[in-house]
Amino acid sequence: MDGVPALIYWLNGPFGAGKTTTSRELVKLLPDAHLFDPETVGFLLKHVINEPVDDFQHWAAWRALVVETAVQLLDHWNGPLVVPMTLLREPYAKEIFDGLAARGVDVRHLVLHATAEELTRRIENDQVEAQAKGWRLQHLESYEEARGWLGRTAEVIDTTGIPATEVAARIVSTRSQP
Repeated sequence: MDGVPALIYWLNGPFGAGKTTTSRELVKLLPDAHLFDPETVGFLLKHVINEPVDDFQHWAAWRALVVETAVQLLDHWNGPLVVPMTLLREPYAKEIFDGLAARGVDVRHLVLHATAEELTRRIENDQVEAQAKGWRLQHLESYEEARGWLGRTAEVIDTTGIPATEVAARIVSTRSQP
């Protein structure tokens, strides 16, 4: 990382909170920033790990490769990464964030929040990933269960009724804060 502090903006939160859209907007606002979606690591592993699993985050290999891939991308681009990825299991988040910290990477952990009604509306109306609607709706409860630890370990931004461009601008305007 050539002496430049490595930084990841990790956008966490429930499905429908606007992580992917906000991440795209954030990349436009941050000089030299790049998008890294750890789901691509999961898609890769599904072709090699032949174990049935309902979520590839359960694989230790996924968590380790997310850390390694992020570090390699930071070395390659020498600019911040923006990572839109839901992590609702505290031990998994800790493993990833501790792994990044051990490699000299600072993580700005942000949780994009919205009301349950707003999340349901967004998921129901999503035309881009409509096939994932049922899975996403089923995981709203998991988000509610995780809100306690997320609130203690991340900056929480309420995105209810706020366009992604404004959420991204808010993140950039407060970027000097821990």
